[in-house]
Amino acid sequence: VYLDFKDAIVRYGKIEQGKQGQTNGSEADAIKLGKAVVEEKYGNLFEMYEKITGENPYEMPMRIYPAVHYVMGGLWVDYELQTTVKGLYALGEANFSDHGANRLGASALMQGLADGYFVIPYTLGNYMADEIRTAAISTDHPAFGETEKAVSDRINTLMNIKGKQTVESFHKRLGKIMWNKCGMARNEQGLTEAIAEIQALKKEFWSDVRIPGDVNNMNPELDKAGRVADFIELGELMCLDALTRNESCGGHFREESQTEEGEAKRDDENFSFVSAWEYKGESNWQLNKEVLEFEIVKPTQRSYK
Repeated sequence: VYLDFKDAIVRYGKIEQGKQGQTNGSEADAIKLGKAVVEEKYGNLFEMYEKITGENPYEMPMRIYPAVHYVMGGLWVDYELQTTVKGLYALGEANFSDHGANRLGASALMQGLADGYFVIPYTLGNYMADEIRTAAISTDHPAFGETEKAVSDRINTLMNIKGKQTVESFHKRLGKIMWNKCGMARNEQGLTEAIAEIQALKKEFWSDVRIPGDVNNMNPELDKAGRVADFIELGELMCLDALTRNESCGGHFREESQTEEGEAKRDDENFSFVSAWEYKGESNWQLNKEVLEFEIVKPTQRSYK
């Protein structure tokens, strides 16, 4: 895909000519003025692009490629960023907040900064004020011991595998599966294959990963191993979710569900619900449908034309 700034440069230049009262300005002058405007707006971006590609984006169309952004969704929070669990707050990209589902890098940065700097310092105190006289919470309940043991057992299991492959190698292989078969365009065959491949990758990870260092000292590789183990679970579930949602909606584009013009084709009659998956064991999730009701604004077909 190419992005050509030639027309934009001329357009900006003519606007500048109008501002300067140049009623009969030449196109060469318009290009000169327009280039200055574009340089002021995007100069640092164009400079980085030219360093990487060796091509001048002011003169040649920029080569661009669509890329996957963030995982969609997030925890529900109220205006104070508190979840449905009292005392548990979710900030930044962990909540659904400002940007709905479709996430971009700049939006993610903005949400993280807004939540961290401008919201939570003022709302957390509301909860703490009510808890100031609350006595220390006892940890005698069996759930505390069970959770601590489960976490400790998982860490020890990871450290004791002592296989031959690095955590990074598994991370890259998982990413390749997701990119090729659960990217922006998905289909039934690819998703089915992806689920099988991720299950095989999971089995290999838990039998052949190698984590250097030890448990009792700072260990970034152990930290990453825990995250990659979670990514593998999440990747499998994402593929399953995409496979069961046989429509195109938002950032989920099923190749089997598109218009003749190649636009996303929703199926509001059968898929007007949020998929809330409940973990039931190894590679086993239960689908709970949270029905969406539109009382005021009705869903319409999205078009980029």
